[in-house]
Amino acid sequence: MTLWWAIALVCVGCYALKLAGLAAPRSVLDHPKVRRFAELVPVALLAALVVVQSFTQEGALHFDLARTAGLATAVVALLLRAPFLVVLAAAAIVTALLRMTGI
Repeated sequence: MTLWWAIALVCVGCYALKLAGLAAPRSVLDHPKVRRFAELVPVALLAALVVVQSFTQEGALHFDLARTAGLATAVVALLLRAPFLVVLAAAAIVTALLRMTGI
């Protein structure tokens, strides 16, 4: 299977999943377990993406001090309830400064 066939198959699968969500009856969507699942899955997926982007490089585990410091800065800013753009800017500035210093 070529890469483009795999991409096309994933696209069709994503579309079918979205369509299934739209076609689901309200009684299923209002069930407490389904609602709880829908609330927690995006958080888990976002956390997984952050970890993968922060601690891997070219498919291997890699510890980068500048990225880790930027992530820690973002976490602290979020705990201080800073606006989202401030969180992004603070993380980017810390990462950039550490990269400029050669760390």
